[in-house]
Amino acid sequence: MLIIGIPGKTLSDEDRVWLSAPQVSGVILFTRNFSNRDQVTSLIDDIRMERPDDPFLICVDQEGGPVQRFREGFTRLPALSRLGELYARDAKRALALAEDHGWLMASEMRAIDIDLSFAPVADLACGNLAIGDRAFHADPAIASDLVQAYARGMHLAGMAVTLKHFPGHGSVVADTHFDVAADARILDDLRSRDLVPFIDGIAAGAEAVMMAHVTYPEIDTFAAGYSRIWIGEILRKEIGFAGIVIGDDIGMAAAESIGGIPERIEAHLAAGCDLVLACSPSIVDEAVTASTHLPVCDPARVESLRGAVAPTWEALVDNPKRDKVMARLAELCPEPSSK
Repeated sequence: MLIIGIPGKTLSDEDRVWLSAPQVSGVILFTRNFSNRDQVTSLIDDIRMERPDDPFLICVDQEGGPVQRFREGFTRLPALSRLGELYARDAKRALALAEDHGWLMASEMRAIDIDLSFAPVADLACGNLAIGDRAFHADPAIASDLVQAYARGMHLAGMAVTLKHFPGHGSVVADTHFDVAADARILDDLRSRDLVPFIDGIAAGAEAVMMAHVTYPEIDTFAAGYSRIWIGEILRKEIGFAGIVIGDDIGMAAAESIGGIPERIEAHLAAGCDLVLACSPSIVDEAVTASTHLPVCDPARVESLRGAVAPTWEALVDNPKRDKVMARLAELCPEPSSK
């Protein structure tokens, strides 16, 4: 049920112990794990060798713009907000480029055997310090259109879609990495705005939803990732989502409201999360130890997020579609792309 972070660019003996634990369902890689494409591909292969017989996820945040963990040797991707800005001038072109963006990002990740890039951000671009230009737009209808187009691109590349951060992180100012965040609006207000891209993205076939560490006191006293109301009543029953629910990083400041690391894991699972992120290596040992008595995630549900068969990097580079997509996206991204 855990997706863990590891500290370095190669596996240590301690990393291998963590990876062998049955309660660990996957790894999330960061810039600290990356030097270049050859190195990270070797690391991914090494991780795979630790769990050859189990469904096991290798994940990353390769959104583009400010959050792109792998840069050298990969296409520099524009921030999603650039697509929202274009939409106001040329909606048809913006939607085509959103699909291109999703396809290229996912194709490059699948070519090195990354299963999931946690994307797209479905939050509204309403001034949150953590979200910023990671979100498409402040208008729910525009954000929804672009989320659906982006999801189509990811699916074409053989990658499952993860909508984040449910039920909407973009409309509060606080950055939940460092502060507690609360949104005082009533549910009807959220339904008419922040929930729209999530509802439409789920209808478009999103396989996973990542929860926000935001509290909505008019709905529940618990933050969304710890809330049976948000997960069980609204996401599952009202919206009808049957896919994978992922709890955001338990190392974030806003996750501390429920207690220590063991309490955070148990609260996420009790609320209905299937997977829980433990991104900082400093908390992984405690998280792995604390979860030994908890039920592991159903392997079939983990398998549902595995990437589809993908071309090699060489085959992707030889695909003329990639060059065309890179050229189109470069117009929104002033720095040169790299092959």
